[in-house]
Amino acid sequence: MVSFFVLQAQAHPALQPADALKMAYQAAFGAEHLLTDQQKARAFLHAEMTSCPDAPGLPVWEWIGAGTLRIHLAPWRAAGLPWEWLARLFIRSCRPRPDGEERFSALLRELDALTAAGRMPFTRDLWRQEKERYLEQGIRPLHHSETYRAAERPAYRVADGRYAPLLTLLTACGGRGVIALDGRCASGKSTLAQEMADIANAAVVHMDDFFLPPDLRTEKRLGEPGGNVHYERFLTDVLPCLGKGQAFSYPVFDCSRMRMGESRQVLCSGLTVVEGAYSCHPALGSYMTLRAFSDIDAQLQKQRILERNGKAGWENFRTRWIPMEEKYFAAFRIREQASVILQARSG
Repeated sequence: MVSFFVLQAQAHPALQPADALKMAYQAAFGAEHLLTDQQKARAFLHAEMTSCPDAPGLPVWEWIGAGTLRIHLAPWRAAGLPWEWLARLFIRSCRPRPDGEERFSALLRELDALTAAGRMPFTRDLWRQEKERYLEQGIRPLHHSETYRAAERPAYRVADGRYAPLLTLLTACGGRGVIALDGRCASGKSTLAQEMADIANAAVVHMDDFFLPPDLRTEKRLGEPGGNVHYERFLTDVLPCLGKGQAFSYPVFDCSRMRMGESRQVLCSGLTVVEGAYSCHPALGSYMTLRAFSDIDAQLQKQRILERNGKAGWENFRTRWIPMEEKYFAAFRIREQASVILQARSG
């Protein structure tokens, strides 16, 4: 895998030793040092978002480390995404990282090796001098070099890497429309949908609410790919309301009692996420403006289900629910038809 430092140097050739140090600091510590007053942070972000120059060609966001990313203000604005969403995301990212110093030291060693191998746009001596000068005063936040500032005019916020799937969806849909978030169990669909609600005011519909009732659970029905979801009720209770920008409600099937339960209220929003396996079932038609698939490798899936449901729960998923999902995915090529594929990561 190519180092994030090398990728950043290729994307931003004005990168100097001080900028590499800053990237290492941000990758290790995130944004925890930047938030002392939420109101001031929001006001400063709004002012900077409004005044920063356009940056054509710059991505909305990019990785600067395995667990940290930068969100660029001008491309965010150009994408039509509200600044308040970025403020929420940034504030949620400002959390302590107990392993920050250990991570920072590891990243400095990586930079030592990269500069020694001639893979950075500055010499080994310049890197050593800048690093030693910095460390003499202790680990602390630092500024970009004047060279980098003049060439790049940086305007961004640092965010936790766990928000990469959310950013992928927001940039793909422009923060509007109906997202069908299908995918494998334990891949993080429900968590991502909740983050979309918290950050982007998205309305959320859960496919788990459409569990097939007992009177429809015939051998023939359960033998159909995707037959174990009550898609008929989705068609009548949800589909007519999607994309209308109006609040609505639908009854939830209570699996613990195996009967219909209370109604779920769906907020009025310009963005709706229909999350859960079978949300892209062909019986539901092409109601969505974006098809997304949340994937996960088998070992991580097993690990998560064991942690969440225990051994008995894992056996139930392994022998029952996972085979049914896989049959559905294969029959209708659900992953292949997705516009966006999200890959679950450990940690």
